[in-house]
Amino acid sequence: MTNHLLDPADPPERQLTKLGAICKALMNRVEAQTDADGAAYAQFERAVVLEEEVRRRTSELETALRLLNESNERLSDANTQIERERRDVESALETVQEGFALFDQDDQLKLFNTRFCWGLRDIRERLQLGMGFADYIRLASESAHLRLSEGTSRDDWRRARMGSHGQPHANLTIGLTGDHWLQISEHRTANGGTAIIQTDVTDLIRAERAARENLLDNQSQVISAALDHLAQGVAVFDRDARLVLWNSQFRILTRLPPSAFRIGSDFERVVEQLQQLFVMPDTATRNRISDWVRDQRLRTAPVFLELPGRQGGTLETFMQNLPDDGFIISMTDITRERESLADLERVNQSLEQRVRIRTAELQQALRGAERANAAKNRFVAAASHDLLQPLSAAKLYLTGAKEGPHGDTIAKAEQALQNVEDIIEALLDISRLDSEEEPLDRYPFPLIDILRPVASALAPLAEAKGLDLRILPSNVHVVSDAAFLRRILQNLISNAIRYTETGRVLIGTRRRGSTVRLEVWDTGPGIREADQRVIFEEFRRLNRRASASEGMGLGLAIVERACARLDHPLELQSVQGRGSVFKVTVPLAGSQPAGYASTTPHPIADGEELILPDDGLIVLLVDDDDQLREALVALLDGWGVSVLQAGSYAEALTLLDEAGIVPDALLLDYQLGEGETGLDLAREIEARYGRRPGRIISADRSPALVEACLAEGLALLQKPLDMAQLRGFLAAVVPSGG
Repeated sequence: MTNHLLDPADPPERQLTKLGAICKALMNRVEAQTDADGAAYAQFERAVVLEEEVRRRTSELETALRLLNESNERLSDANTQIERERRDVESALETVQEGFALFDQDDQLKLFNTRFCWGLRDIRERLQLGMGFADYIRLASESAHLRLSEGTSRDDWRRARMGSHGQPHANLTIGLTGDHWLQISEHRTANGGTAIIQTDVTDLIRAERAARENLLDNQSQVISAALDHLAQGVAVFDRDARLVLWNSQFRILTRLPPSAFRIGSDFERVVEQLQQLFVMPDTATRNRISDWVRDQRLRTAPVFLELPGRQGGTLETFMQNLPDDGFIISMTDITRERESLADLERVNQSLEQRVRIRTAELQQALRGAERANAAKNRFVAAASHDLLQPLSAAKLYLTGAKEGPHGDTIAKAEQALQNVEDIIEALLDISRLDSEEEPLDRYPFPLIDILRPVASALAPLAEAKGLDLRILPSNVHVVSDAAFLRRILQNLISNAIRYTETGRVLIGTRRRGSTVRLEVWDTGPGIREADQRVIFEEFRRLNRRASASEGMGLGLAIVERACARLDHPLELQSVQGRGSVFKVTVPLAGSQPAGYASTTPHPIADGEELILPDDGLIVLLVDDDDQLREALVALLDGWGVSVLQAGSYAEALTLLDEAGIVPDALLLDYQLGEGETGLDLAREIEARYGRRPGRIISADRSPALVEACLAEGLALLQKPLDMAQLRGFLAAVVPSGG
């Protein structure tokens, strides 16, 4: 109830006065008013209640007043303590030797002692509490006692100082007028304020400077002594290009008079004196050096130059910038080095001349060796050709005489001649493979064209040893040099037959994408892994007991060289006691040419009968070798073939004209003498009598001749003649009927 009569915001004394007035008014009212219903008593009761409430509130107010007085006393004590501590802090700050100032988190100056900014006396009186940090820095930058470094403006200093203010800790030393120095340490306080301590370091810096100068004096003496022991001449110039230091070697090397060596001598003056004794660089170089000396910004790189003496000798000169913006010059006497280089150059020229002479001699020797090698190859080819001619004749005679009473002896002689022919063929192949000038004749052809004649030729050898020689049929067309691929297969198969005692020799093909792999399998003794490289070397045979009639060890050497020359990968796999397999990978032809047909007739072996037409065959044989021609005539007569023989181009045409006979087939030697060839004769006969089937006979195995024969629709029979191929050709001839 009393809450509505009293204002809680009133002081306790005011509230007590109000309560007393209320009590007195209530008592008067009770005493003045009476009624029949006892209203006066009720008023009395209320007055008693109010009196009790007044008494309670009065007690509370007295308690509050007592607590307030106690708080005021404690606050007064605290203020007194704070003031006393403040005076103690100020007294303490005044006793320290450093200047001190404190800025709050809002960068407002809250406290500083009398030594703060003592060196900046013109702004000392302008410092006041509440000043901002930026205003303080502005005043400091404008002080007349602040000494700035060269090239630094007051604005630059102010910006740098404000930049360091944002760091947690900063230390810097500023110069003041009168050679005084002030170190400023700035630290961030825990509540974000800034404490600044200023320390006078003038004595320290002056002492360090004196010590440094003393040290420099001592070091200068040590340096001077050390420089005098250098083989180089050294001179030091200050930032104004004045001479400040040199050693005795510099004076000796430059040969300048003593008057030139004075402290403070100008660099340009020294250069002018040097010009009298040394050949100076060109004008552009001198200008560049002058600019380098005058402008310190150009000294980013050292300067090198050589100074030749007017009376001999050379000095190598090196100019380098120094940290104090001076520069140093060093000179080295390189006279001996230049003389040595000149001597070395003369020796080098002499050596180069000798090298050129020796190189020319070696080149001449190399050309001689190449000529000798070419001559060797030509000799082997020519000798092989000349040897093959009589061998062909001998084989033809022996073939015709085998039916006589001395058939066995003749057969052995024929085998011996065949061995000689194989050796000559091997030498001729080696010669062709070694000659880079010998071109390869790659063209597409049916693989069967070389497999069939090779099989027919080697079948008797396998049959004689009781071996099963089997060639799996293949209709693929390959791209290679037919002659060399035939020789590769012939050597691999004959080698397999030679070293296989029982079992079989199998020749097959496997397609591998755009290639076909030719494989020759045998059931021979196998080859040790250690010998699998040796067998491809010339004149190497694993079976040393083999006779010379079984070869000279050239077969596999020819295989390896031919495969390498043709880019046909060669592989060998062998297991001792089980056999070996040689693999040759050959590219497949894209497609068989239109109208292409095999030009190789089916060979007829010696044991097979040559079946001729009922009317017989008439063959024109033209060869300028009388011995070979007569032997071949005897052979053909024995086969029942009628032969028209001639020894030259003209003789053959005359014979045909006089006899009035058109031959069924032509056997023409390629070289007929006097620049005429069998191809020329074949064309002439075709012009007169129409195309006749024929063969060109030659010991020349060049791809060019094979291609020329094919272009005329003729095939080449190589000397010594293969009887099986000759019989096969004759068996396929159809008589002309004329």
